[in-house]
Amino acid sequence: MSVTYIDAIHRAQQDLLREDETVFLYGQDIGAFGGAFKATKGLKVEHPERVLDAPISEDAMVGLAVGAAIEGMKPIIEMQFADFSSVAFNQLVNQAGTHFYRTGIPVPITVRMPCGGTPGSGPFHSQMVESLYGHYPGLVVATPATVSDAYHLLKQSVMLADPVIFCEHKFLYRWLKSAAIDEEALPLGKARIVRSGKHATVVTYSAMVHEAVRAADELSKEGWEIEVVDLRTIKPMDTDCIIGSVARTGRLLALGESFPWGGVTAEVVSRVVAEGFHLLDAPPLRLNAKDSPIPYHPDLWAAHRPTPESITQKLRELLSL
Repeated sequence: MSVTYIDAIHRAQQDLLREDETVFLYGQDIGAFGGAFKATKGLKVEHPERVLDAPISEDAMVGLAVGAAIEGMKPIIEMQFADFSSVAFNQLVNQAGTHFYRTGIPVPITVRMPCGGTPGSGPFHSQMVESLYGHYPGLVVATPATVSDAYHLLKQSVMLADPVIFCEHKFLYRWLKSAAIDEEALPLGKARIVRSGKHATVVTYSAMVHEAVRAADELSKEGWEIEVVDLRTIKPMDTDCIIGSVARTGRLLALGESFPWGGVTAEVVSRVVAEGFHLLDAPPLRLNAKDSPIPYHPDLWAAHRPTPESITQKLRELLSL
């Protein structure tokens, strides 16, 4: 029986609740209803006092979590959609993110954020928020792209003393499946080479990992060997892995589903240019979603975000330089 991405998130929460009495879940409709995406289905029955429904106030949810964490608990907060987390922005970046710096007392909260687009979701239920939170000190930002990472990175996040923004991609919830969850896990903060190559490197994360692999498979028919790097976490970012890959290939495409201005892809290019300029055989390129609100119509949405076709086209451009 296969395990889906959402199954892995559910199992991680179930295991955490069983293993650690200081862990509790808090979010809108996560109790009897099981959450908007059923990531907490049935957990209220097993742990009635530690799976708690929240009011429709993201600000209040994170404020409660910060207070509980200061007192020794390990809250896992579920945002129904990552887009709504902007309502709790002050609590996240000015309270959770700075508390250890100000007081020496850690704030081990984990905020699960269903992010990214699905057909028909539109501009308020499809955004990628990792760049926003990655900008602020004190926050760890995880972006799992595989079933096993959805499980292991969530468990690792909850055990950290730092606040973690856990960006889980909705498009992967039931589409992405695995025969089983890997027994061994890379440490949080370490990137992974998903596909080896020698002609160009694609550095990416979250759902774009799978689109990059599809593009690499297409180009392999013409003899091109494209290396794909999955960052896994964008903060901390595994610069050594990125530089090592570029040293092998000499070319870099930074790929992301978020908006193009600034962000993770800009950070990747900046680090490679600053620390590995001598390794490059061509100028590094970036590919992101369009610089516009995310459209509702499935066809427009498909054209808004990078696709295997647009990634292939960008890689051809890079390989021709």
